[in-house]
Amino acid sequence: MSTLAAFGKLPTLNSATILLVGTNEIFQQQLAETILQEKQDLKINIHLADSLPLPPERDHIRPRIDLIVFMVNMQSKHSYSNIEASLVHVDASFFLGKVCFLATGAGRLNQISIEVNAVLKLADLYCSPVLFCELECEKIRIATAQRLLRMLRICAGHMSGVSALSFSSLMKSSIGDSSFLA
Repeated sequence: MSTLAAFGKLPTLNSATILLVGTNEIFQQQLAETILQEKQDLKINIHLADSLPLPPERDHIRPRIDLIVFMVNMQSKHSYSNIEASLVHVDASFFLGKVCFLATGAGRLNQISIEVNAVLKLADLYCSPVLFCELECEKIRIATAQRLLRMLRICAGHMSGVSALSFSSLMKSSIGDSSFLA
């Protein structure tokens, strides 16, 4: 089992890499396509994985990963447990602003299998922000893609004056405040 390290590789000039981890391949693919449709002045690499660890045989050709997005489907307990199991394969340095959780399906309260508080506690445990969204809706998917791209630019070091560490602390809500980012 290999651990995914944040600073194990050198960055690539004018590019950034995002890793989407989740069990819903349709949502992953739709979000990846939406991200790639946004106009950018840098090359965006997107890798999809249903779980971690990533296969070690391709590690030598895999670029440095700048942001990991754990996609939790609120309607699937399997999705949540898969993300929990994957988190142990991520080096602690990633949790300094290079990880976020994307909770989908929370808007349909009568269909959720995972408590919202469970996702919030998981994100708090790993000092990472949570974005709540409905990826079925194209407008929300576009807004989510734009937000993830802004986060990716910061995490990859392409936004002057802002580091991933300071960005993460700006997104964290204060103790007792349960404001959601959507």
